Amino acid sequence: MSEFTVASGRLEWTFDGHRLVVEPWGANSLRVRATPTFEISDQAWALLPVGAEFQALISKDESGGVRIVNGNITAVVNARGQLSFYNQHGKLLLEEFWRTRLAAGQPEDPGTKYFSPLMLAGRDFRPISGGKYELRVRFEAQAGEKIYGMGQYQQPFLDLKGCTLELAQRNSQASVPFMVSNRGYGLLWNNPAVGEVTFANNQTTWLARVTGQMDYWITAGDTPADISRQYAAATGTAPMLPAYAAGFWQCKLRYRTQDELLEVAREYKRRGLPLSVIVADFFHWPNQGEWRFDPHDWPDPKAMVDELRELGIELMVSIWPTVDNRTENYRIMKSKGYLVGTERGVPVNMTFLGNTTFFDATHPGARSYVWEQAKKNYHDLGIRMFWLDEAEPEYSVYDFDNYRYHLGPVLEVGNFYPRGYAQGFYEGMREAGQTEIVNLLRCAWAGSQKFGALVWSGDISSTFTALRNQLVAGLNMGMAGIPWWTTDIGGFDGGDVNDPAFQELLIRWFQWGTFCPVMRLHGYRLPKEPPKEAYRNGIAQCDSGAPNEVWSYGETNYAIMVRGLELRERLRPYVMRQMQVAHESGDPVMRPLFFDFPDQEQSWQIEDQYMFGPDILVAPVLEARQRSRRVWLPEGCTWVDLADGTRRTGGEWFECAAPLENIPVFVREKASVLTELAIA
Repeated sequence: MSEFTVASGRLEWTFDGHRLVVEPWGANSLRVRATPTFEISDQAWALLPVGAEFQALISKDESGGVRIVNGNITAVVNARGQLSFYNQHGKLLLEEFWRTRLAAGQPEDPGTKYFSPLMLAGRDFRPISGGKYELRVRFEAQAGEKIYGMGQYQQPFLDLKGCTLELAQRNSQASVPFMVSNRGYGLLWNNPAVGEVTFANNQTTWLARVTGQMDYWITAGDTPADISRQYAAATGTAPMLPAYAAGFWQCKLRYRTQDELLEVAREYKRRGLPLSVIVADFFHWPNQGEWRFDPHDWPDPKAMVDELRELGIELMVSIWPTVDNRTENYRIMKSKGYLVGTERGVPVNMTFLGNTTFFDATHPGARSYVWEQAKKNYHDLGIRMFWLDEAEPEYSVYDFDNYRYHLGPVLEVGNFYPRGYAQGFYEGMREAGQTEIVNLLRCAWAGSQKFGALVWSGDISSTFTALRNQLVAGLNMGMAGIPWWTTDIGGFDGGDVNDPAFQELLIRWFQWGTFCPVMRLHGYRLPKEPPKEAYRNGIAQCDSGAPNEVWSYGETNYAIMVRGLELRERLRPYVMRQMQVAHESGDPVMRPLFFDFPDQEQSWQIEDQYMFGPDILVAPVLEARQRSRRVWLPEGCTWVDLADGTRRTGGEWFECAAPLENIPVFVREKASVLTELAIA
């Protein structure tokens, strides 16, 4: 017979070796874990610890099961162990998918719709060699459901219903497994295993390739904002963004010398252009895994940092997790077990300009070791921003079954890596006395936000298709709890600076980037510049792209981008107010229309407009040669056109002009940002 028990304020159900635990975990939220071994792990993964202030009400259910209530969410566990979740109004939010006959010893099931010879259980643990399991968790599909969040995927769908998503980290893909449903719930798959989720029309299925237990967190809320805020309280909010990070960032692949970088910064100031951050990209080092400036090209980095700061510019430097096997750090880290392990074959993870292995960001000792190198060679010079590149990490071959971390096999824990990478630098910088922390990463997992992770969308192509995908990626990252997000303006790869078609794309991307949480120009532009020498001291040297400053694209385009820079400067107080809200409550800075207008049906249908904070509506131009586009304004307020100051009443569609000089942007009539933007 199955058995229900109540211990330490949580509900436990057991049957035939299977153990299920449901307990309150934050306001209106529950944590759900299950295992076929009876041994429940207390590893928190993405979740913060909770205190005793959340007390659940546990009682018998009329169906013969037990219900547990925490605020606005109720879980019912029937006699067979099947879970279903309801909100405070009694609305069914989610229920497990069961198509089985009763097992021997189980009581009759009043839910006869689940009696089936298919023999599919809602929780399916399949043993694999090594003592762990492949896990599938199945939920019933609900008609009309819309699903958002889950991180960053290179596809055009904001609503993820009908999509299959790989739960794995890749260059330009960030798996952040928190979803928000229009049915009034959010669910965090609190499991870093490589796997997959399918939001199909007949069922939702979560898959972990290797794991010891099921672990997810579910919350109920009346609005998407309620759900996002409860998730932020459970996993942490972003720190307060430093004020200097709200301005314009200049970057290219790559400034090769100290003099080259400084001359770009000086030229911005000579032209009277605002510039907050400039970036020294990869291969400024003698070799991978040395984490220091090459003195041949960067002879006095302290003087460089000091001059930039006098100009009001912060320097960000690139950090790679790769360690070349010819370096002293490789020998030390190999001996200490600080490098990623390889199950078979040679221990090489990446072969870009060297045979390299990644440092193991899940290992506390490895994190401390790498930070100490960065502190000595960068932070002690006054550098307080780091570009933590290759944060997935980017394996030359994504054979996830072939690699092992300190925490376990990559198939079991691999998605945790970018979070550990961010954590190591964040904790090191805090310990060094730095209070304002922002680091740029190419990947994230649930909870990365609390470690100062600004995520960018990776090495995407310079095309309008990629531009469209990045809009969706940014919105779903925000809904997945990552409010600091940006892209390479213009795309990373394939843009020829002399091509008018690329110049149009760059302008449209630049206009949209003005209304992103962080505005950052970057790219590997054509025509490429070969390295000045193929090898130095036996180490292969890296090439560079064409110039990528705002004056690199002709006078007409320059004038448009300068207006964008000036507009971003006027927006900075507004941006910082949104960053304060993100820090305090977790609200995404850029978000779908339904976040602010959940009661308006149209706001759930539109995927190519968004809100930048609560007062600015942005309708990017996402197609080549497009000079107008349809725009919908939410009802209930009057909207002011940023281009000419005209007023429009919300609640209607209209055709809006979109000349090359600007994209459609509208501001709530009574918002304080109107004054900051100098709109009458």
